[in-house]
Amino acid sequence: MEQLESSVSTKNKPSQTGSTGNSLMAERLQDRVFTLGVTTLLLCIVMSVVFPDQFPRVENLSQLLLNLSVDTIVAVGMMVLMIAGMFDLSVGSVVAFSGGMAGYLMYYQHTNFLVAILAGLAGALVIGFVNGVLIAKARINPMIQTLAMMGIVRGFALMLSGAGIQNFPYEFIYIGQSKLLGLQAPIWYMLATVLIFSFLVNRTTFFRKYYFIGGNEKAAELSGINVNKMKIWAFVISATLAGIAGILLASRLGAALSTSGRGLELRVITAVILGGASLSGGHGKIWGAFLGALFMAIVNNALIIGRVSGYWQEVILGIILIAAVGIDQWLIRRSERVGKVV
Repeated sequence: MEQLESSVSTKNKPSQTGSTGNSLMAERLQDRVFTLGVTTLLLCIVMSVVFPDQFPRVENLSQLLLNLSVDTIVAVGMMVLMIAGMFDLSVGSVVAFSGGMAGYLMYYQHTNFLVAILAGLAGALVIGFVNGVLIAKARINPMIQTLAMMGIVRGFALMLSGAGIQNFPYEFIYIGQSKLLGLQAPIWYMLATVLIFSFLVNRTTFFRKYYFIGGNEKAAELSGINVNKMKIWAFVISATLAGIAGILLASRLGAALSTSGRGLELRVITAVILGGASLSGGHGKIWGAFLGALFMAIVNNALIIGRVSGYWQEVILGIILIAAVGIDQWLIRRSERVGKVV
C-alpha cells in the first residue's frame, strides 16, 4: 500500500508541477501591469523596425520621456483616486491654473519664485480640497463636481495667463530645463513621484485603505475607516500632483499658458485604466499608471512620426479609451462569473 501511494504521488508530481506552471502563467496573463509592459515592449520593437531612423534615436526617446513626465505625475494622483473608486476631470485645468498662478505672481507682482511656486501649489491644494469636501460631505457625484470644477478653474487660468506669460526668472526656468545625466529635470521628478507613491501605496496603512474603500465603501466604513476624510485626502493628493505638473510644465516651456493641460484628463484616465485601474475601484498599481502613460506616449509619438493628422490623433485616443473601458468591464464580469462558480 505504501509503495502504491508512493508511486501514485510520484506520478502526480509532474502533472502538479505542470498545473502550477499553467496557473502561474494564467496569473501573469491576468496581471494587466505585466501584459501592458509586454505590449509596450513589443510596440517599441515594432516602432524601431518601422521607423529605424527616427524612433530609436536618443533625441526622440529623451523627448518622449520629457513629454511623458507631466502625464505620469498627474496619472499617479489619478491612480490613487481610481483605486478608491473615483476620478477627477479637473486635473488638466489645475495644471494650467497652477502654472498660471505662479507665472502671474512672478511676472506682474514681481514675487519671489519660491513664493510663487508655493502659491500655485496652494491653489491646486485648495481646488482638491473643495472637490473632496463637496463629493464626500455634500454627496455630489464626482463626475458632475469635477466637470464643473474643470470649467471654473479653466476660467481662472484664462484670467491669470491670458494669451500667455513669459520672461520668468532664471531660477524658475532652471527647475524645468536643467539636466542630470543627459535627461531634463521633469523626467527625474516623474521617476521620483512614481517611486515614492509606489512605496506609499504598497507599504503604508494609510494608502492601503483606498483599496478597501474602492472594493466596498460601506464595509470599509463599518470597519472603522473614516471614508469621508480619505476621499478628501485623495482629491487633495490628485490636485496637488496636478499642480506640481503644472509648475514643471510652465518652467520647462518658459511660459504659462491658459491652454496647458487641455485633454489631459482623458489621456490620464485612459492611461490609468490601461495600467490596471478599474472604474469600480479596488484595483490598480502606481507602476501601472506609469506604464499606461508610457504606452499612450509611444502611441502619440508613433502618430507624430507617421505624420498622422491631429484630428485623427483625437479619434484614436477616443478609441483607445473605449477599448480600455471595455476591457475593464469584461474583466469585471469575468471575475464575477468565476466568483459564482467558486
